Amino acid sequence: MSNAFRLGVFVFAALCVFAGGVFLIGSKQFLFRSTYRLNAQFPNVVGLTDGAEVRVGGIHQGTVRRIDLPHRPDQKVTVEMDLQNATRNVIKKDSVAYIQAEGLVGDKYVEVSFGSNQAAAVNSGDTIGSEAPLEISALVKKADQILNDMQGAVQNVDVTTENLKSVTSKINQGKGSVGALLNDKELYRHVNAGATAFQEDMEALKHNFLIRGFFKNRGYEDSSSLTKHEIARLPDGPYSKKFAYDAKSMFTKPDSAKLKNQKQLNEAGHFLEENRFGLAVVTAYSGMKGDSDEERQLTQARAAVVRDYLVQNFKLDDTKVKTIGLGKSEEAEDDGKIEIVISPAASNGTSGRGRPSTK
Repeated sequence: MSNAFRLGVFVFAALCVFAGGVFLIGSKQFLFRSTYRLNAQFPNVVGLTDGAEVRVGGIHQGTVRRIDLPHRPDQKVTVEMDLQNATRNVIKKDSVAYIQAEGLVGDKYVEVSFGSNQAAAVNSGDTIGSEAPLEISALVKKADQILNDMQGAVQNVDVTTENLKSVTSKINQGKGSVGALLNDKELYRHVNAGATAFQEDMEALKHNFLIRGFFKNRGYEDSSSLTKHEIARLPDGPYSKKFAYDAKSMFTKPDSAKLKNQKQLNEAGHFLEENRFGLAVVTAYSGMKGDSDEERQLTQARAAVVRDYLVQNFKLDDTKVKTIGLGKSEEAEDDGKIEIVISPAASNGTSGRGRPSTK
């Protein structure tokens, strides 16, 4: 094999390697594809270099052509990017450029977000929006500050613990008011007796349903106001009209007498306004669960609340509107029910609101 042939083979191989390198580099830099140019401005490019990747939707679609320093301190660094023409379909005027990194300390690249459908298309040479990159040094500084604050908090806890130890020691030695109370048995006995009596009173109040719940919600002063208009029993029939309501849909809670859907009562109120009647009794029942005394008080409270709504919102004779709280009843659902039982007017010439008729 002659030297000339060997030299020719070597030159041919070198040319192939060179051509392959040019092809690979050109392909990466998009030298052989149709591109357009976009600009983005950042206060700091945090290590981004010429030739860095530009990604759209996480896909390599362009390169950083050039990075220019500003002419004045109040300006920003300009990053020029070459992108494939195909990206014009997703990059719009409202797209935003971000400088990202491969991991925490990897190579930097530019990520361009998709634009919105209604935004205008970009033209070559346009400048799109950008967002300042996160600097690792600033993040580390912030983490150091948080750690310092935590160390200070731990020191404060240590000081507080020492103070508690000191206070406990003084109490054990009988110093101060608390120490004297705990170490003086006679004084402790008197205070304990008073505390026991107070606890008994509070326990009685706790078991009083009206003070625990109804007074708080409706503002009544005492239980007598709930039975002020109560009658001993329902009048004998027949009735001219009866309205029935599910207590669950009318009151806020199963153990509450606070109305939440009082508009249900409007039909009964209009009926009492427009028709003659002898007596209207608001009757409340509860289910079979719970303490009997509390359920009786609950039904009295609910009947009183419904009556108050009727007489305050409709023109009728309130002396003919009575209440009765019957407590537990097998006829009621678990959450109870409300009935407004209306007796017909006596033939004595009275109107629907209990006034003498003008007819």
